Amino acid sequence: METMGRHVISELWGCDGETLNNVNAIERIFVNAALKAGAEIREVIFHKFAPQGVSGVVIISESHLTIHSFPEHGYASIDVYTCGDHIDPNTAAKYIAGSLGAEAEETIEIPRGTGPIRVERPEANAL
Repeated sequence: METMGRHVISELWGCDGETLNNVNAIERIFVNAALKAGAEIREVIFHKFAPQGVSGVVIISESHLTIHSFPEHGYASIDVYTCGDHIDPNTAAKYIAGSLGAEAEETIEIPRGTGPIRVERPEANAL
């Protein structure tokens, strides 16, 4: 299927809470993930929340990698979106999950730019 991009969304559970709360470690992991995937980094912005949590983005020429962490739950939500066909977003997502020590992950990949989004609604049953 021809697409404009690939969007990987991962729910990461059982991650190391200290890492999830360390803005420098998260930034390093995300920069390394982008580089391992072969992406060209443009901007890096991460923010540490008080009392805990980190959100951030690595802007790449091919799109972006993002995180929102919840150290108190050992949880992180990540997105890796790449345009074109020379970078596999799964490479970056797997690196991130491994680096955060995720014990469980749920990952989906959504092709982007394939045409209009169609939402199918089931027929309502009459009472």
